[in-house]
Amino acid sequence: MSIVLVVASADDADKLATLRVNAMRESLEAMGLFDPSRARARFLDRFDPSVTYKIMRGQHIAGFFVLKSYPDHLHLDHLYVANAEQGKGVGREVMEYVKSCSREQSLPVRLCALNKSVANKFYANQAFKVTHTDKLDTYYEYDPMQQLLT
Repeated sequence: MSIVLVVASADDADKLATLRVNAMRESLEAMGLFDPSRARARFLDRFDPSVTYKIMRGQHIAGFFVLKSYPDHLHLDHLYVANAEQGKGVGREVMEYVKSCSREQSLPVRLCALNKSVANKFYANQAFKVTHTDKLDTYYEYDPMQQLLT
């Protein structure tokens, strides 16, 4: 079953915050930083449904992502796939959509992932290149123009 992307509404905030906490749990625990209340509040404080997309598989939410546009890049602020949906190609389909937006707008996509997250391997497999790291995160960029040259 393929995915359908639906713009979120304000009513989705609690469901998406719960999904985020569950999806991040393993990575945050690996870094000794898991605090479900903080993770939930951090998302809800910045929740903007107009740039948040629910990933639907049938009638249920398989995940969500936030894609923000800036003059010089797109920023993938969140990409979370429900634990039960991981490994089924959901993230790959979302990345194809995000990269198509990048190519259409001729803008790179930037994002970051926790250093100990399994997402790092995923982003590397999706043609994202590491730009830098810090104590907590690894930062990536997908450059559609560079991809045309390879």
